[in-house]
Amino acid sequence: MGLFSKTAPAQPTPLDGIDRLYLDLDGVVYQGPDAIPHAVESILATGLPASYITNNASRTDVEVAEHLASFGLPVQPEDVVTSPQAAMRLLAPHLAPGDAVMVVGGQGIVAEIEARGWRVVRSAAEQPKAVVQGFHPSVGWKDLAEAAFALRATPGRSEIPWIATNTDWTIPVAGGIAPGNGTLVSAVHTAVGRLAEVAGKPETPIYDVARERYAPSAAAMIGDRLDTDILGGRRAGIRTILVLTGIDRGASAIGADESMRPDHIVQDLRDLQQPIAPLRETFERSTGDTYFEVGRAAVRRSGIDIALVREGERPVDTIRAACAAVWTADRPVLGLRIDDALLAL
Repeated sequence: MGLFSKTAPAQPTPLDGIDRLYLDLDGVVYQGPDAIPHAVESILATGLPASYITNNASRTDVEVAEHLASFGLPVQPEDVVTSPQAAMRLLAPHLAPGDAVMVVGGQGIVAEIEARGWRVVRSAAEQPKAVVQGFHPSVGWKDLAEAAFALRATPGRSEIPWIATNTDWTIPVAGGIAPGNGTLVSAVHTAVGRLAEVAGKPETPIYDVARERYAPSAAAMIGDRLDTDILGGRRAGIRTILVLTGIDRGASAIGADESMRPDHIVQDLRDLQQPIAPLRETFERSTGDTYFEVGRAAVRRSGIDIALVREGERPVDTIRAACAAVWTADRPVLGLRIDDALLAL
């Protein structure tokens, strides 16, 4: 039952039929060093096994598990799937034991390479057989230049694999939103004129690792970013749930491309086990207007105009009503005039 579920005899929850949770980290479980309010107790209350799917390549699965365990979550390293682990899946067909791999990034990548018997190098002069690039605060111009040197095409030498752990354009840090690995990968791309193969969300290799490790019958991806968590979950063919505690909020969801539209939107993780408030859609024949209501919230679609009629008791209700009005329109979002009050959500 999706975002636009009509009233049913028994109101479903976003987790009906789900047997494993896939959770993003920053913006979903924690922000910086602190747990997001209600997140930990809500995860525990589901009673479902939880796995943590992260594009962050700077930390090992052990470090991530220790961080989560400090909040009281029962997490072991095997419960964490990292983008470096997905990168190893892409590297494996190209390498033999002992081969040199250039790392642009930190210990999260290094630990995975060494665990597979490959050799970590940091310069093109060491003739790496592949390059793996992931975010770390220490990555600088020299590292990017060495990657470009290793990847450049030369006569008589075939291209070596170039794997990016992820291409997130931004990364949340203590001071705010900073450039992410996507900006660093783009710099190397500009220098070498080729594209990296991407392991993390929204690409499917990271979900392939999770599927093979846990073999769920029905997983749900819970994330705060449309362009990674939701798009990736949809590509993997699993249920997607956008939580409004991180990067993407109401305006982003309302204007989302069809490929990034979640099955459910929740205000925070407490909503995972709450009945989905039904959507009511009413067509007014005299005016040709259509009204979309969730709880007290009401949004009107009149031709190309999407207007707020009445705010809901909770922001998520208004957001869901607005999403229904926009997503079911007969034209792309750029062809609609959306009320500024809705875009401020």
